[in-house]
Amino acid sequence: MTAFKNRSSSAGAILRITFALLLTLIISQASLSQKNKKDKNQPPPDAQSSAIPGSDDDQIERGISQMLAAWQAGDGEGMHAFYADDVLFVSGIWEPPLSGWPAYLRAYTGQRARIQGVRLERTNTFRRIAGNSAWATYQWDLSGVTDGAAMNAHGHTTLVFEKRNGKWLIVLNHTSVTQEPAPAPAGRSGTR
Repeated sequence: MTAFKNRSSSAGAILRITFALLLTLIISQASLSQKNKKDKNQPPPDAQSSAIPGSDDDQIERGISQMLAAWQAGDGEGMHAFYADDVLFVSGIWEPPLSGWPAYLRAYTGQRARIQGVRLERTNTFRRIAGNSAWATYQWDLSGVTDGAAMNAHGHTTLVFEKRNGKWLIVLNHTSVTQEPAPAPAGRSGTR
């Protein structure tokens, strides 16, 4: 029985790790697809984003929302508009960080074909701005189908931003996958 539990636990950990990598890869694929679809007469993303009114906090929040919307829509170029070309991606699995948008996009493209019906929900977002640097952190719940099997994962993402030429760009994306499902809120009982 103990051997079965260890194998079952290992299989679950591998599935969560694979899922975290796929999540990271999905984000970059969406960006590439959108770039190829953009109208040549549209102003470049820098011109579009710098025209967005609002406080720095509003711009960062809006940027996160738009980046995640592009991610869910499979719009890689739309996502890329929010990332610096020299971004560093740290995934939820034990692997070296991916340095630069092209490296992330290659890895993501290889995994994207395996996932269908992806849905990402973001909660508990916190942001902090200090001059031309900022960070945001949030929890996420991801579901979909990977290799024909339903999957669900929970985790945290922290984004580090730099304001470059008047535009907030993500320069570090650090994502981690939790090992266990989120606990029930305090004071409530029941099954998960």
